[in-house]
Formats: sequence, C-alpha cells, structure tokens
Amino acid sequence: MSTLTPAIDPADTPDPKQASPEAAGPRRRKRGGAAGNAARAVTSPWGSFFAVVLAIAWTTPTVGLLVTSFRNQEDIQSTGWWSALWNGGFTLQNYKDVLGGGAEMPVSMTDFVINSIVIAIPSVMLPLLLASLAAYAFAWMDFPFKNALFVAVFALQIVPLQIALLPLVQMYQQIKIGSWTMGGSFWALWISHAIFALPLAVYLLHNFMKDIPASLIEAARVDGAGHVRIFFKIMLPLMAPALASFGIFQFLWVWNDLLVAITMLGGSPDRAPLTMELNQISGTLGGRWYLLSAAAFISMALPVIVFLALQRYFVRGLLAGGTKG
Repeated sequence: MSTLTPAIDPADTPDPKQASPEAAGPRRRKRGGAAGNAARAVTSPWGSFFAVVLAIAWTTPTVGLLVTSFRNQEDIQSTGWWSALWNGGFTLQNYKDVLGGGAEMPVSMTDFVINSIVIAIPSVMLPLLLASLAAYAFAWMDFPFKNALFVAVFALQIVPLQIALLPLVQMYQQIKIGSWTMGGSFWALWISHAIFALPLAVYLLHNFMKDIPASLIEAARVDGAGHVRIFFKIMLPLMAPALASFGIFQFLWVWNDLLVAITMLGGSPDRAPLTMELNQISGTLGGRWYLLSAAAFISMALPVIVFLALQRYFVRGLLAGGTKG
C-alpha cells in the first residue's frame, strides 16, 4: 500500500534569508543596544540643551578675554567686561603696544610669535614623517620581532616626559660640531618634541593603515609597485585625514608648551617661544591687564585659525577608518 506525499508549492516555502519580525526583533534590539541608546541620548532635546549650555560655558571666558584685550586699564578696573558690549570704549592701542613695543611694553611680541612658528612647524612635520614610515612598516611589512617592537613603542606612551628631560639636556650638551652645541638650540627642541610625540603617532597611524583593504596593496604589488611607491602614491593620500588630525593635536601641544621649551632652551630670549614670554611678562607687568589680555589672545589666535582651517580633516580623521571596497 503506497502513501502519496502531497506536492509542495515553492511559493509556500519560507525563505531562510528572510526572518520573521518576531525573530528579527531581538536581533535589532541587541544590535542597537548601548550604541543606539547613546546616539538617542545625544540627539535628544535634553542632550542638545546640555551641549548648548556646555558650549556657552566653555566659550564665555574666551569671549571675556577678547573683549578685555580691546579695553583700557581704567575701564577694566572699574567695570566688568560685559559692560563694554553696550557701552563701547574699545581701542586697538593694546595690540599696537604688544606687537610693536612701547613705553610700558619693553619687548615686542612679534619676535616671540615668529619663534613659536619656527618651533612648531618642524616639531609637527618631523614626527608625522617618522611615524607614518614606522606605521607602514608595522602594518604592511614583515620583519623579526615586529609585534614585540610595536608593543614596546606603544608602552612608551605611559612614560612621563618629565623624567626624560634632564637626561636629554645632558645628552644635547655633549653633542658639538665645532663651536656649535646642540644644547639650547632649536634642534634640541625639535628633536625632543618629535621623541615625545612618536609613540602615540605610530600607534594611531598604524591602526588607520590596518583598516585599509589588503586587496589595494596587493593590486599595487601586482602592478610592480614597491614599498616606497606604495607608501607615497597610495598610503599618504589615504592617510591625509589621520595625518591632519594628529598634526592638529601636535601643533596645539607644541604651541602651548612651556616646560620643554624652558628646559631645552635654558631661558634664552633669542629663541624663546611665546609661552616663555607670556610667563615672563605675567610677573613683570603685574596688574596691567590690558597688555596681558592682548598678549594672551595673540597666543590663542593662531591655534584657533589652524583648527578652523583643518576642522573638516580633523573630523574625517576621527571618524574614518580606511576605504570601502
């Protein structure tokens, strides 16, 4: 006696790729867990309100410093800076005295601004060049003890720079070429800032490079490109956002540095950056806030301009992780 099996209509067969809403629901809830809750909290009205309050609280001192830098000493001592927004009384004489020198300003700040630029540019470019080369080697080249060396470079981030300052100064004093000594020169400051920046730069750029698809590198090798050509023709253009992001961090660090500059330059006024002069005049000028505020805002102006000019690269460097194939 045979048993007849009814034919199965293919239309009635469930597609295994399509899950029911009940089955997909838990996955969606699991996938959107902590990250989804954080995103909803940030974009909520309360999150936006808190962000606005924080931005106002953060920028108010800067606005107060800017307004104070355009006021005379009598107005600063008699009224608050916010009264100038309605009463006026602004003057450019403070900036003329600070940048050009005057009776109450013994030195011009222009020379120190130039010194800071001379210090900052090589101190940013040198670690970026060395770190990008080292990051490429760690990411795409094979050599003995690669992983151990990378862990050692990463571990150097926890070493406080303060413990290395005195040994570096002693080493620089012993490096002499004829009558020239590295100690107290710009070279000592450039190399020191590069040394302190390299561990973090290598780590960040290495992580960025590892996210670049290996198929892109393999295609270049098939076309006959070597490591040098791959690095300069492929890697550097793709790394532009990451390089800009770290460059901004390094520029702000070097521009605002006081400890390393005092230690390496030894208080030399000919090569002193802007921070050393601000530290000096804060004691010599005493309560002359109209000059101090103008000098302080000059020291803030260039970093703000650099950040605003490279802001789009900064955001892309924080968010980008490579390319999509």
